[in-house]
Amino acid sequence: MVRPNQASRSEAWGFFTGDYFYLGLSIVFEAIGTSALKESDAFTRLIPSLITIVAYAVSFFFFSLTLRTIPLGISYAIWAGLGIVLIALVGWLWFKQPLDAPALIGLALIVAGVVVANAFSKSIAQ
Repeated sequence: MVRPNQASRSEAWGFFTGDYFYLGLSIVFEAIGTSALKESDAFTRLIPSLITIVAYAVSFFFFSLTLRTIPLGISYAIWAGLGIVLIALVGWLWFKQPLDAPALIGLALIVAGVVVANAFSKSIAQ
């Protein structure tokens, strides 16, 4: 017998195993690659350069998995928008790069755009 909240549990877990999970992994690996790119000093340092190449390859692999069900435009908007926000946070926390009020407002608007696209767009396959 199926309990009423069992479907909602499986839907919640579906987020962690489906294409949005792959999209999240893609964003994280893109941020790792971009952070390593800064440390690579224009590809003159071997280890950060290798991390950059591998992280970008893994990022694109996971991004390709999301394109099976999430439309390209929406996937890329989420990938780019949340990637920008994550890299800005890495820059602030790891590289000690300051974020002033206009930068924070801009980042908040990017997040708001991603939320609006996901919450209200009919372009996303249900």
